[in-house]
Amino acid sequence: MNESAVPTTVKAFEERLLEVSGSLPKRLRQCADYVAANQDRIAVSTVAEMAEGAGVQPSAFMRFCQIMGFSGFSEMQRLFRDSYVGGWPDYATRLDHLREKGKESGGGLLAEFVEAGRASLESLLKTVDPHELDEAVSILAKADIIHIIGLRRSFPVASYLAYAFEKMKVPAMLHSAVGKLDNQSAIRPGDAVLAITFSPYSAETIDLVTAARSRDIPVVALTDTAVSSLRKSGARLISVTEVDFGAFRSLSATLCVAITLAVAVGTQRD
Repeated sequence: MNESAVPTTVKAFEERLLEVSGSLPKRLRQCADYVAANQDRIAVSTVAEMAEGAGVQPSAFMRFCQIMGFSGFSEMQRLFRDSYVGGWPDYATRLDHLREKGKESGGGLLAEFVEAGRASLESLLKTVDPHELDEAVSILAKADIIHIIGLRRSFPVASYLAYAFEKMKVPAMLHSAVGKLDNQSAIRPGDAVLAITFSPYSAETIDLVTAARSRDIPVVALTDTAVSSLRKSGARLISVTEVDFGAFRSLSATLCVAITLAVAVGTQRD
């Protein structure tokens, strides 16, 4: 795989990431997925920490940096540090301070997750494009029936959306894939799909979205990375990043976007 020109902006970095991700071997794809879902970590982490997060050796992560066009991790890190000068919210460092103090009690963990949740919520205004959000609301508000799918970690969000739409009398159907039944035949012209999936992406969710898009059914997707395979499907993406603690990710930001979508759609329906 040939290295490319060095990305000079975060947007160019994301475009390069999307370009190369589909053809990367397994270990390098792990690097791509982790970086895409944790861009907020790049400016404040070491290459060893990023490699550990991706589940690879530091040498593999360095190779990934080179494929992205950089001479190494330091050059890639510099791009993100320069991009956030004057406004970088160093939440990772704050969380590290809490860890060093041995906050392992219930109260200590609560403080950790509150901080992670706050970081996730504050990042929403940077990651969610208002125009994309308005377009997503318009798609869902016009749909005859909204088909909702979100499995594993995403299931609480999907079930909440189904509950909220039901209370607002917005026609919606929750797809749970119980018994390996995907209920694709229930999706008809005039409907829309609302999919929620995060790395590692649910194959069932991807399959449903792909099938819907092949029939020109509009899809709105809550997802976490610039390289999500949902992007290639032509779905309307709303990007949500959750800051994690100890590899556990809450759903603070995702649920905030979910309630925003539900209320916005409810107000626009006739």
